[in-house]
Amino acid sequence: MSPLLLLVCGMLVVLGGILWLRLHAFLALILGAYAVALLTPAPALRSYAESRVARGDMAARAAAKFPDKPAAARVAEEFGRTCANLGILIAMATIIGEAMMLSGAAEAIAAAMLRGLGAGRAHWAFFTSSFVLCMPVMLDTVMYLLAPLFKAVARQTGKNYLLLVMCTVAGGTITHSLVPPTPGPLFVAGDLGVPLGLMIGMGSAIGLGAALTGVAFAHWSNRRHILEVPIDDLPAPAPDRKLPPLWLALIPVVLPIALIGFDAAYEAAPHAKGGWSEWLIRTIGDKDMALTLGALAALAPLIGQAGAGAKAVRSAVSEGAVILLIIAAGGAFGGVLQQTGIAAEVATHFQGAHGVALPMLFLVTALVRTAQGSATVAMITAAPIAKALLAGGAPFHPVYFAIAIGCGSKPFPWMNDAGFWIITRLSGMREAQTLRTISPMMSIQGVAGLVLTMLAAWLWPMR
Repeated sequence: MSPLLLLVCGMLVVLGGILWLRLHAFLALILGAYAVALLTPAPALRSYAESRVARGDMAARAAAKFPDKPAAARVAEEFGRTCANLGILIAMATIIGEAMMLSGAAEAIAAAMLRGLGAGRAHWAFFTSSFVLCMPVMLDTVMYLLAPLFKAVARQTGKNYLLLVMCTVAGGTITHSLVPPTPGPLFVAGDLGVPLGLMIGMGSAIGLGAALTGVAFAHWSNRRHILEVPIDDLPAPAPDRKLPPLWLALIPVVLPIALIGFDAAYEAAPHAKGGWSEWLIRTIGDKDMALTLGALAALAPLIGQAGAGAKAVRSAVSEGAVILLIIAAGGAFGGVLQQTGIAAEVATHFQGAHGVALPMLFLVTALVRTAQGSATVAMITAAPIAKALLAGGAPFHPVYFAIAIGCGSKPFPWMNDAGFWIITRLSGMREAQTLRTISPMMSIQGVAGLVLTMLAAWLWPMR
């Protein structure tokens, strides 16, 4: 069976399971992986094993036995490999997010932005807060945090409520899909072999440009649509709640990014290798260690609050486990697709077509996102296709493939997206209002991000 036909079969199982059978994304991805693994012919498995031997990734004895390995064992092996690569990262990222919420660190960052910019520029405060907070914290969680704040500000000023809501979404939705350690970009960067520091840097730069187009659309929408502040169904932040100082609140966000970036810069700089300084930099700059240190920093403000740290970790581990299961299932699906020989097949069909690779990946991700709702699942589904395109050679760095996938996960949010309902309910919008404002804004941001990605790949291919 052709690798492309196997890809279609796997995609049908995944999307059919999610859309028509209403299966959980984890189960749909695992079933898709099983379907592909069961249908992959022995010659394809033999070729895959031989290619891994040639790269030094597999011993000759293991390669000889690989075609006879049961389909379930091959799925489990790829599932475990993804867990090994991302398990600690995802756990620590969720601990950072939960601890920042519980300690008031996230609220302290947002409050500082509001104080610094003032009510007249409050939309920039919410935009910036959301942009920064959605690096370690999921967008849904950030919306729950900021909703009482932007309602309170709108009541005080008596205007621009829609602008505040849209700017909050505009800032957070981009980093949610382009900047690790949020799960989607974290998975795609790892699967495509993109250094985490580079993904954070390029994702932030291109994401900021794309996010600003969302702010421009938000201003346009605010002049044409009126949104009244709803009767508050969320408790306002307690006025006497003691928040951590801003410098302490920012450490969990800044520290991991700084350590990872420092390690990447040290690795790229020409210097004599070895010695204790290199050992120290490589140790604390490792992505798992950097996120672990960030998690400890996030838990620090909870010291002395009886059981608060343990509560944050328990809640984060519960949430992170679900995310990790979905991502590991996506890794298993992508792994068995690689075993079909899809890389060589795609390279053959798209030889010399790298000029359209980025928009093609964007379109594939956007179609999956629109069909099944989840931006993260859409990115996981598109990653194997990007990996296959990269195997055929590309004139620019894989980071651009990863960012194009992230941008493709923005269009088009509607009723099948959990985030759509969270934004709608927390803002007090009707569904039609969200479809007229938030949905087109996020789609415009995705397209703008793709354009910026293609421009950056042309000007600075990094090859």
